[in-house]
Amino acid sequence: MAALDDPKPLGKPTPMMAQYLALREEAGDALLFYRMGDFFELFFEDARTAAQILDIALTTRGEHGGAPIPMCGVPVHSAEGYLARLIKAGCRVAIAEQVETPDEAKARAKREGTPSSKVLVGRAIVRLVTAGTLTEEALLEPRRANVLAALAELRGSIGIAAVDVSTGAMVLEECAADQLGAALARLSPSEVVVPEDWQHGPDEAIYRPRSTFASDAGAERLKAVHGVATLDAFGAFTRAMLAAAGGLIAYLDHVGRGKLPLLLPPVAREAQSGMAMDAATRASLEILESTNGGSRAGSLIGAVDRCVTGAGSRLLAEDLSAPLLDAAAIEARLALVQFWHDRPIERAQLRDTLRAIPDLGRALGRVVAGRGSPRDLGQLRDGLSEAMRLHHWLSGAPDRPALLDQVLSRLTGHGALTDWLARALVPTPPTERSSGGFIADGYDAALDELRATSGDARRAIAAMEARYRDETGVATLKIRHNGVLGYFIEVGARHADALMAPDSGFTHRQTMAGAVRFNSLKLHEEAARIAQAGGHALAAEEAHFEELVFAVAAAREAIAATAAALARIDVAAGNAERASEADWCRPEISEGSGLAITAGRHPVVEAALAKAGERFVANDCVLGAADRLWLIGGPNMGGKSTFLRQNALIVLLAQAGCFVPASAARIGLVDCLFSRVGAADNLARGRSTFMVEMVETAAILAQATPRSFVILDEVGRGTSTYDGLALAWAVAEAVHSQITCRCLFATHYHELARLAETCEALSLHHVRAREWQSDLVLLHELADGPADRSYGLAVARLAGVPAPVVARAKAVLEKLEATREATGGIAAGLGDLPLFANLHAAESAPASPEQQLADALRTADLDALTPREALDLLYEWKRGLPKGGGPSGH
Repeated sequence: MAALDDPKPLGKPTPMMAQYLALREEAGDALLFYRMGDFFELFFEDARTAAQILDIALTTRGEHGGAPIPMCGVPVHSAEGYLARLIKAGCRVAIAEQVETPDEAKARAKREGTPSSKVLVGRAIVRLVTAGTLTEEALLEPRRANVLAALAELRGSIGIAAVDVSTGAMVLEECAADQLGAALARLSPSEVVVPEDWQHGPDEAIYRPRSTFASDAGAERLKAVHGVATLDAFGAFTRAMLAAAGGLIAYLDHVGRGKLPLLLPPVAREAQSGMAMDAATRASLEILESTNGGSRAGSLIGAVDRCVTGAGSRLLAEDLSAPLLDAAAIEARLALVQFWHDRPIERAQLRDTLRAIPDLGRALGRVVAGRGSPRDLGQLRDGLSEAMRLHHWLSGAPDRPALLDQVLSRLTGHGALTDWLARALVPTPPTERSSGGFIADGYDAALDELRATSGDARRAIAAMEARYRDETGVATLKIRHNGVLGYFIEVGARHADALMAPDSGFTHRQTMAGAVRFNSLKLHEEAARIAQAGGHALAAEEAHFEELVFAVAAAREAIAATAAALARIDVAAGNAERASEADWCRPEISEGSGLAITAGRHPVVEAALAKAGERFVANDCVLGAADRLWLIGGPNMGGKSTFLRQNALIVLLAQAGCFVPASAARIGLVDCLFSRVGAADNLARGRSTFMVEMVETAAILAQATPRSFVILDEVGRGTSTYDGLALAWAVAEAVHSQITCRCLFATHYHELARLAETCEALSLHHVRAREWQSDLVLLHELADGPADRSYGLAVARLAGVPAPVVARAKAVLEKLEATREATGGIAAGLGDLPLFANLHAAESAPASPEQQLADALRTADLDALTPREALDLLYEWKRGLPKGGGPSGH
């Protein structure tokens, strides 16, 4: 909580400060935006924090506890921009609005017997603005989902409720405790809510009362939100899922102060419905953001995304984050991509149409959440109308794939609503409704009459201005208007005397520098007519707005389905566009365990090279029963890591339903994708680079299955040569003989090539390189067989290591190689090791009692034992021996 500078004031605070302090206490750890006129003001530590983040002036206002009160403020009309910066900085903001007008405050004071001159306009916190509950267009990234997640643990399982508040899409799922990190990495939530005192939540989690995470209460909340007596129609939900949903809805109710945002019916996600990837793999493959700055540039989605709508880009990100395991569902997506790929002219027309369609899902979210504008209603009108036109066009297309027919059925059914919106709204509605002007002429005869009255009065005022000029002889006389005085007559100071005369018909109102302002009875009457007609017109427009909002909310599920259908069409067309740009192919999906990629390329690296006018060197990758583990050697910068990653990305793209950067690809379904390529330390958690490497490797060895695809790069490089080689050898054996999955294993340890002698499904490969006139030429081509050497000194020379250092390294290398020739090197004798499985069985056999006693004697510190402890130890050892005469049992 943002603390006050002096929690114990010396004197009684002013009424305004007392009101502020009460709201400040209610805001908790959020910054408080306190509405004062046209500004949101912040005080005390809130002001210091906001001023530093927003780079605005920090001033003072009055005193509290004998010290000046720090203060800063932002204009209400531009508050969204400031809110965006505060949310990005990790702040939460409570919005305290005026909840009554000055006239209502005076009436309240009269009822309470309080002097009206001292009454304070009532204020209340109407909303908490947090990272996961944003709906405003200015606060959201168009191409990135904004997910709020809630977690609840029940009987060892973790329930997860996730919702994108901006569109209302809600998913419930359950996972094991050790899979929570992978699930959160897939969802990438902006905010996570957990029960208070729960120890397993992520950093920066929001803690809420545990009572709100009860499964029974969660089920009742879901029923109440959707107006149903049972949840059976939505799917089967576990108690952990319902507990998480209860916590999520309770939190939304808390931040919305009783007003919930759009929440669509929840969808239950099966735990095994998609390819599993842990957080380390997602970061290594840079699926949604690059490791360099966390931006889309340099990421997979940055290289693949050709969607023309924000909704399409968000759906593509979801596809890439959760590739499918159902071959039929994958083929359905691929067939839709193929449909648009084969029709370039129609694809271009479709993309032009989609580009003009507003973001229906987010416009709907704002309207239902009570934060919508006339412009949002106009976007829904225009978007739904375009969707129906698309349906009419595409319904006549021949050879439509099944998925296209499925989404086309969701584009219709809005005729009555769009007709209503078209009749009610002006062609281009404004973003603000407070000034009116968004209801079309002819929609409401009474409203038209009020507008005509207001217009007639304004014309009468214009005629009055001309008449007053003639009567007074003051050609510069003007009738003006402002928000304080209303309508008034203004003349220059040198003409004021004529209007000051008692019989002039004018009443003095205000003297300005160089000008004097007056009123007249007729002007007052016309101003009253305008104000009355204008007020009634605004009230009528507001009533129509609420009526239209209610109609939209009633159709929210159908509108959301249309938005999702448009996004799916956009994703397919965008994937087809990307495939046509670089000659990507449609992958063949099979239930087998093979992997055959012809002329595969890395989509991100290829795009970067293309911008520089360079060509990417494609490579094949064929993993089968006889060679499911490839051991790949070669120099640094030779392309090993790129080759590993490109094949993992091709598998990911294929199972996401995209075409892939290759000439041909046959993908046996992969249930888990693991990448241990590159490493960085995590000092905040006390982990060195090597520890991070080992943690990731351990996760792979524990979780990979025979249907997994694993890429490993330089296992063991973070420790000594002997340790590193030993670990790399053991890991390679475990992957080959224990897990038996498809694996690409890149290494600098030439000694690992000897594994081919005992591992029948391991084959040796290397990236080609040549030295030409003392320069290293990297060919980036993969070839069969082991690498002849590592070219480390050549790479060092290429990197700019000083020549004397390289020369010294060469001398040391020659000495080391001479020693290796004499001794057989560090791998001498490794060929005599038993296979991993046999070694594992031997190590698993329990030691005999005699061996256990011998081990205990060796480790006992006899000098440190007291006589009593020594006697106790003897009795303990005796109890551990078999029954019989002596230690041997005879």
